[in-house]
Amino acid sequence: MKHKIFVYGTLKRGGSNHSLLAGQKFVTLAHTQPLYRLYALSSYPAMIEAPQNGRSIEGEIWEIEAARLPALDQLEDVAHGMYKRVPILLLPLEDTLAVEGYVYLLSTTGRRDCGEVWNE
Repeated sequence: MKHKIFVYGTLKRGGSNHSLLAGQKFVTLAHTQPLYRLYALSSYPAMIEAPQNGRSIEGEIWEIEAARLPALDQLEDVAHGMYKRVPILLLPLEDTLAVEGYVYLLSTTGRRDCGEVWNE
């Protein structure tokens, strides 16, 4: 089974963790609905849900094999509650795609706001 994943940080093309998507299919560039915020943690970003003051985050959509999800969940430390994989709401024209992505669950207090795009 294939899954579509929205990536916005180190998993993007040219990112330090992009090798985890090797052999998978790039679908398109995309932007979220303005329901999220992006913060710099250290060498990677954190996207949080922010329905009241959100921004449209730029990223990439990848179609991946289901067998890749455990490696991505491990990278994002889903098991320990750092991130969770959730449906991501996109702007038109990509809004018809059923896409998941990773949102950060811990505090971003004192972290730098990255605006709408993460550049390593």
